[in-house]
Amino acid sequence: MSQTMIQYEGKIAQIVQEDPMLQFLLYAGDNALITGHRCSEWCGHGPILEQDIAISNIALDYIGAARNFYQLAATRIQAKDPSLEVTEDTLAYLRDAWDFKNLLIAELPNGDWAQTTIRVYFISSFQWLFYQQLTQSSDADVAAIAEKTLKEVKYHLRWSREWVIRLGDGTEESAKRLRQALTFLWPFTGEAFKEASYETATSSATTIQLAKLHELWKQELQEVFAEAGLEVPTQQAFQSGGKTGKHTEYLGYILAEMQFLQRAYPGASW
Repeated sequence: MSQTMIQYEGKIAQIVQEDPMLQFLLYAGDNALITGHRCSEWCGHGPILEQDIAISNIALDYIGAARNFYQLAATRIQAKDPSLEVTEDTLAYLRDAWDFKNLLIAELPNGDWAQTTIRVYFISSFQWLFYQQLTQSSDADVAAIAEKTLKEVKYHLRWSREWVIRLGDGTEESAKRLRQALTFLWPFTGEAFKEASYETATSSATTIQLAKLHELWKQELQEVFAEAGLEVPTQQAFQSGGKTGKHTEYLGYILAEMQFLQRAYPGASW
């Protein structure tokens, strides 16, 4: 990577570090981007054509949401330093793993269909509540993005609910795979409800109340898991770090693939 690109990243990182709202926007955008990337890996590999198309569309929805948050963040970064030409692509392709703030659960491997669908369920059930609260934000731009994204998340939640119930209440094999996926993913579910410093600093503007959100999320799980023949685990969901840039090795592999072209050919265009 050229010295110019390193300096460019450094300036952006410094501006972001000094502004909690920018960190919050990147947190929301990173969650959407990495979840969308993982879902996109199923394109051409879904169990049946209809579901292949469905999860590909979900991936596009997530990436569209990421674009909205990145565009807003880029506009605000550039307003602080007009010498920077910051775009959504800058924030997606020129940041390193430690600058990303996505939840760890978003970057974990897809695994089988059961693991993917229950992961989408965990994330979309959280986002459904998260964006509802965010629509009340005093920041009009943020509230508008939340309002738009909420319509798409409603579909993601309905789709993933149906799959969790279908697999859990299906064959012995499907139920077994769903339970295995639940065991693997559950330790990563609690991070969404642990408040990062930038969430604390922006809570009055974003109106996000994580404690209330957590209670509603657990109620949602109880209802769906009861239909699926699953029990909500009682053990602590203890894995965290993604919100503050401490990630698993899996994010590095995602970024190596996703960012290669832009980093190898800076500024390239079709």
